[in-house]
Amino acid sequence: MGLPLRSAPIRLLDDRDLPAVREVLARNPIADVFVASRVQACGLAPWRLGAQMWGHMVDGQLAALCYSGANLWPVAAGPASAKVFAERARRQGRRCSSIVGVAETVLAMWRHLEPGWGPAREVRADQPLLAISKPPAVAPDPAVRRVRPDELDVLLPACVAMFTEEIGVSPVRDDGGALYRARVAEFVNQRRSFARIEDGRVVFKAEIGAVAGDVCQIQGVWVAPELRGTGIGTAGTASVVALAQTSLAPVVSLYVNEYNHAARRVYDRVGFYRAGTFASILF
Repeated sequence: MGLPLRSAPIRLLDDRDLPAVREVLARNPIADVFVASRVQACGLAPWRLGAQMWGHMVDGQLAALCYSGANLWPVAAGPASAKVFAERARRQGRRCSSIVGVAETVLAMWRHLEPGWGPAREVRADQPLLAISKPPAVAPDPAVRRVRPDELDVLLPACVAMFTEEIGVSPVRDDGGALYRARVAEFVNQRRSFARIEDGRVVFKAEIGAVAGDVCQIQGVWVAPELRGTGIGTAGTASVVALAQTSLAPVVSLYVNEYNHAARRVYDRVGFYRAGTFASILF
């Protein structure tokens, strides 16, 4: 006979666990802002969260978390936690499109999962996690502003182009783009979508994908291909940082592929420092 649910080494968490979950999320607020933002907005009930939150219990205490939704995202998970989370994920079968988070943990989970799940489409093992808590070191672009709801159709092609370049597949391939359009609209309606729009066309854009406590995270930075290398990306990123620090959170973070040297130079010029290393397993 198995252990009772609430005393098992790994179990599904609910709103009764919120105080302990917040303590775990506070250990590395820059790395775990995505999960913290989801918990802050939705709590832990799966029907609200759109995911399950697994907890690894050690000596009756919550030691680590794993967000299991469209992404699998471990939090504060050492080798033992990575192993039990991977075993839970292996038993239920792959339901996520990626595993994301602190590189050491993500890669440890993948070593346990790959024999059962098979090869990934791509393994990005070194993604610098960057942050900035001071004003940007370069002048912001005054033309970068929040996107208005009536500009959604202007913004959407740039978002699709960015996603396809970054992930390697189109976000509109399965349902004609309805789900992706709704997600982009959500950022716009939350006033977390920023762009420079010229003659009805986006030439720079980025979103704030997560906000929790004193940290927010930039995602989806994109510059029109013919304007790359002109400084628009640097000034635009500085604008997003400045606007976010003023209205959302004092610490602004992002993560970038190690091989994207042009983007890394932009972030260096803006004033980001390295706060850790992420990894992503893409399916």
